[in-house]
Amino acid sequence: MTAADPRANPDNFCYRHPDRQSFVLCQRCLRTICHECQTPMPVGVICPECLAEQQKGARSAEVKRMPGRFARKMRGDRPVVTYAIMIVTIAVYVIQLIPVVGGAVTGALAFAPPYVVPATGAPFEPWRMVTVALVHSAPLPFHVALNMLALWALGRSLEPLLGKVRFLALYVLSAIGGSALVALIAPGSAVVGASGAVWGLLTAMLIIGRNLGVNILPIAILLGINLVFSFVGSGVSWQSHIGGGLVGLLVAFIFSRTRARNRQGLQVGLLVTVGVALVALAVTVPGLLYL
Repeated sequence: MTAADPRANPDNFCYRHPDRQSFVLCQRCLRTICHECQTPMPVGVICPECLAEQQKGARSAEVKRMPGRFARKMRGDRPVVTYAIMIVTIAVYVIQLIPVVGGAVTGALAFAPPYVVPATGAPFEPWRMVTVALVHSAPLPFHVALNMLALWALGRSLEPLLGKVRFLALYVLSAIGGSALVALIAPGSAVVGASGAVWGLLTAMLIIGRNLGVNILPIAILLGINLVFSFVGSGVSWQSHIGGGLVGLLVAFIFSRTRARNRQGLQVGLLVTVGVALVALAVTVPGLLYL
């Protein structure tokens, strides 16, 4: 039994066999596939159509010995947003090391709750909830190096799966989530670093990996180790880590529930709502302390 239109199948039912329930997605097209339709790959499984397309592209490349349609498609799957974020972040860190301007750059991009609480009298600069991910502790490079290594490792897998825009939305919203939790429960602190955004990627990978049928145990172990260091490490903002991680889970859940083509509008609306709600919480709730 084969459906004429895969999009007509309800979620969690194989698009080629609508009478077979499944919770595994093709890692390329993200359609639900049953056990019979799954072809194991190094990471996850793919459906018969994607397997045929991949094999066709590989044969074409061997015959022509030059970039073809498959090569162009793979170039489109390169994690360019991940690399762009890394380049900008590292560039900002290098500027931070310059004695004359480094302190000014850090002061202009770091986040502290008073910048989003009008009642404190500080300049209202809510964009710092995002720019905080661009600055790191200086001069020791461990902070930025660990965050960029994690971003590189996670981004190479997540960005091709989600797409460039969704991946960027996940990263930005996770950064905002980390800043929001700092504002809510640590209003007297100031933070720097992309840890909240990276934690959002890490927790999102738990949900997305599970939907793809990938073994998420290594991710869970890595998350647990990071969680321990977040609480015992000196000078570590665990609020930023937890806030980014919670938002990463929420955004990944939204992605998993709105992946159908006819629900893209709902997906955009929910993501915008999450962003607005996080900023609103950071602005209003800590402000009650200053009344």
